[in-house]
Amino acid sequence: MSKLQKAITRLRAKPVDYTWDELLSLMNALGYELRATGGSGRKFFDPATKALIFLHEPHPSGILKTYQIRAIIQFLRQERKIP
Repeated sequence: MSKLQKAITRLRAKPVDYTWDELLSLMNALGYELRATGGSGRKFFDPATKALIFLHEPHPSGILKTYQIRAIIQFLRQERKIP
């Protein structure tokens, strides 16, 4: 199993300790660019499809909330990036 496949499997398991850094690595591997907005707002943008998801970067812990993980999974499934 490749690193990307392992990262997708971990995301789909909805772990309570999924970090922002893990998300950055996964989204970069899937072709998304990180764009900062005001404050802790962040956008992941796919230049090929123009798809966009907006999230707040968690701080100070860096651990994503459950609702954020669910939103990311739903978004990536809609974009057909993950099964």
